[in-house]
Amino acid sequence: MKNLLLLLLSIMSIHLYAQDTGEMRALYGVEEIPGSLKPVQELEDADIPKLFVHTAADSSKDIVFLVIPGGGYSHVAINHEGHAVAKRLNDLGYSAYVLRYRLPKATTMKDKRYGPVQDAQYAMAQIRKDHPNKKIAVIGFSAGGHLAASVSNLFELPQTEALKQVNLRPDFTVLAYPVISFEDAITNKGTKESLIGPDFKPEDVEFFSMENRVSESSQPTFLMSAKDDKTVPIENANRYAKALNAYNVRNAMFTYEEGGHGFGLINKTNDRDWFAAMMKWLEEVNAQ
Repeated sequence: MKNLLLLLLSIMSIHLYAQDTGEMRALYGVEEIPGSLKPVQELEDADIPKLFVHTAADSSKDIVFLVIPGGGYSHVAINHEGHAVAKRLNDLGYSAYVLRYRLPKATTMKDKRYGPVQDAQYAMAQIRKDHPNKKIAVIGFSAGGHLAASVSNLFELPQTEALKQVNLRPDFTVLAYPVISFEDAITNKGTKESLIGPDFKPEDVEFFSMENRVSESSQPTFLMSAKDDKTVPIENANRYAKALNAYNVRNAMFTYEEGGHGFGLINKTNDRDWFAAMMKWLEEVNAQ
């Protein structure tokens, strides 16, 4: 009886885990990843990008989400900034795709600066293929916010020939405590080092500081950050909002007095729900 109970609990846990992580897909084919220095068979699992598809039971909503977790471009915080976000979106009737992108590595990529954004663009292409009549909102956390901002502003720079005929522009952008700038005064040094280091060329600092990439084609954007965030100062979000305002691009800023960094959906210092506020704002903007 005890063994049967343990077996049932094991099966239940496997089932719940499968539900939590959605349907896993390889982002590229089995033979080659564009821009990779090695064939897929010689790569570690962490160097093979994947999409996790979380399909809502009710698919009537006209927005689908691309969720990009953070991790300083040194790891991917895929659970609390990825799958948990997708689950909440599913509960609201929205389907979501969680991206486990490649971490920038000179040992596996021809140009590590563009590896993550290439993965995000391919994720956009897959979502467009799956949902040709729906809008796409990209939501990114921390370094994933930097990647989401990159997708939102570098859509006219497709990273491979295969992407040139695809609409890579998101319709909406959500940036949660995002890394935006690589200027020393406000950047997260680990994120900057991982993506464009160790030798910092001025042109890379300028190009990959996303406040400099904003234009009239940038998307309506919702930003969230805490004022006491010492890991990624709130000035990152403020600069992005200022850049959007300069082009009259609609945006909203949700701020906490406290909370620090990396708290995902739940800021334990405050009962205000930034995610609910974001969804209300997004639905209002979408309806206009």
